[in-house]
Amino acid sequence: MDITVQELRERLEKGENLHLIDVREPNEYAEDNIGGMLIPLGELPYRVDDLDGLQDEEVIVHCRSGARSARAQQFLEENGFNNVRNLVGGMLAYRQ
Repeated sequence: MDITVQELRERLEKGENLHLIDVREPNEYAEDNIGGMLIPLGELPYRVDDLDGLQDEEVIVHCRSGARSARAQQFLEENGFNNVRNLVGGMLAYRQ
């Protein structure tokens, strides 16, 4: 399941406590981020334990355009996460 930029923006503006995972590289995160936990896609298989306890929580993954986060979404779902949402269009869409 995906989440739109509009829905995410509205929820952030309301101050909701969201489990955001940014799967971009550290240099991309340093340039621009929306406060998510940085776990680059290549590190995700080795850091999935960092997300322990979130298997039944809503987790929102995002990247630059949505491609890497779609792969992260698939990986997390294959590893027992039940409610993973991918930000459609990623940060490119979010910053438009």
